[in-house]
Amino acid sequence: MAGRTMNNSLFFRLLAACCLMGAGLSACGRETPPLAGAKIGGPFTLTDQDGRRVSDSQFAGRYRLVYFGYTYCPDVCPLDVQNLALGLKQLEESDPGKAEKIQPIFISIDPARDTPEVLKQFVSAFHPRLIGLTGTEAEIATVAKEFAVYYKKQPPAPDTSGYLVDHLRQAMLFGPKGEPLALIPQEEGAEPIAAELARWTK
Repeated sequence: MAGRTMNNSLFFRLLAACCLMGAGLSACGRETPPLAGAKIGGPFTLTDQDGRRVSDSQFAGRYRLVYFGYTYCPDVCPLDVQNLALGLKQLEESDPGKAEKIQPIFISIDPARDTPEVLKQFVSAFHPRLIGLTGTEAEIATVAKEFAVYYKKQPPAPDTSGYLVDHLRQAMLFGPKGEPLALIPQEEGAEPIAAELARWTK
């Protein structure tokens, strides 16, 4: 299945690392974000859906809701992005001040097909503030490694020219300085997503 992931095992590994690093905290993941101190994320420069070069520094001071996927994904990516967009829209209704601080970002792991034009059509279907990012194969490989995102192009099925990309299926929230804060439950619908975004956005 496209988008098959190891997100549960990744979650528990990251959570365990968080708890070990935060041994002095009274309750891991409550006062301190669960991904605090995790080595996830880093600087990048990619191309957005309008063909402009975009760097991580342009999001300084804003929270970043990041999801890696691809537009040709037949099932999970559109559903996940839709859920994330609905969660953000719900937060916009309940707490517009917090929602305004969050920049949703979709990063393609299929740059060969996800051109800016393709990304523009994709992101515009979900949320007006959603940014789609693509780049060269090398650029995407680098940023995926920085964000601990696994992906692998699968061989085409017999007698077909299309292909699927197996990848980590997990939304992540980063803070105003690009620091990792929390995994966002993109599979659980709008309400839990909005609640987690509100919980970690100050």
